Amino acid sequence: MENFIYMQDEFDADSSPELSTSNTLYQIAREAMTLYVQIYLELSKQTSGFANIQAEQIQIFEQKLIILSGLDSSLDPTEASPQEVVQELFRMQAVPFDVESAITKGVYIQLRNRVENLLNQLYIITKGLEEFHADYIQCNSYMLPILQRLANITSKAALKKQIGNVSDNAISQPAAKKLAEILNKRKPGQTMTRQQILQSIEPTLEGIVRDLVGRVLLERIVAKALDDANVPYKLESEYSSLEGVIYNFRADFAIPDEKFPKALIEVRKSSSRHASLYAKDKMFSAINWKGKNKELLAVLVVDGEWTSETLKAMTRVFDYVVPLNRSSDVATAIYEYLQGDISKLKWQINFSITPANLKIDKD
Repeated sequence: MENFIYMQDEFDADSSPELSTSNTLYQIAREAMTLYVQIYLELSKQTSGFANIQAEQIQIFEQKLIILSGLDSSLDPTEASPQEVVQELFRMQAVPFDVESAITKGVYIQLRNRVENLLNQLYIITKGLEEFHADYIQCNSYMLPILQRLANITSKAALKKQIGNVSDNAISQPAAKKLAEILNKRKPGQTMTRQQILQSIEPTLEGIVRDLVGRVLLERIVAKALDDANVPYKLESEYSSLEGVIYNFRADFAIPDEKFPKALIEVRKSSSRHASLYAKDKMFSAINWKGKNKELLAVLVVDGEWTSETLKAMTRVFDYVVPLNRSSDVATAIYEYLQGDISKLKWQINFSITPANLKIDKD
């Protein structure tokens, strides 16, 4: 069975934050991610990074889930008492705490519950996944990830080719009719079991969560460090662009703002397979911005599996390249730079583009 691979732009990820009433999987995941990040940050602050945690500080299921998932513990958070969670944290204190796992576990739970509920609805509405109607598809576009899997359309390109431009926020009547025809001909209720359908959607859920780790999780951790250091900033979603030599676009953080920037922060999670590609992209971004703004402090906060070669290369362009767990340290350095400590600026980049002199001198 082919796997459906989620792409970042597959289901209108960019527009999701504004759709507060959306039922899309992406929006549900984003709201869950935001909730778990908030709980994690509050709990981490109260317990000095889980170094001094007491049973009375663990009151709700989400707190237990975060701690046990970060440890990859076998304890069940629905059954473990606060005392047992504290004992487990003490027992496994030599095990590195995985922040991403701690937060995304709850997101996956909510996403899978949502998919189960949607599939239950589909079984009823379509009489066992055998009768599909265009009107229903058009009015319930958030069903698209499941309908696409049922139709065995495994990529965005194939989806566009077969039914046109659609998303889980909007499906036109002609596109809905085409999709209904494919589904009615295929009759997935006769060829796929419930477990096969749920399993086939897992890559979609993984892609959504992976995208949100970069968009929400890492951003919130860095933002918290800046807040604690009293560093003013604008998030990428709060301004239009940061001026560069070649083109204008947004950094993850503009400090204090985009009009008179003194520093910028880019946050990036990588794998060893993609590290070189990401490094080239980020270095060019820094050159573009720092070439336009000579006193601009450029910071890259990294997470994931970067190679040592790419990290070293980026330190020749960025003033600071630091891991996510050192966000508070670099926030302090940025604060000191804003207060006038110019020693924090490591690189100035002379980069400009001017028209060539086309005039030819004749003898």
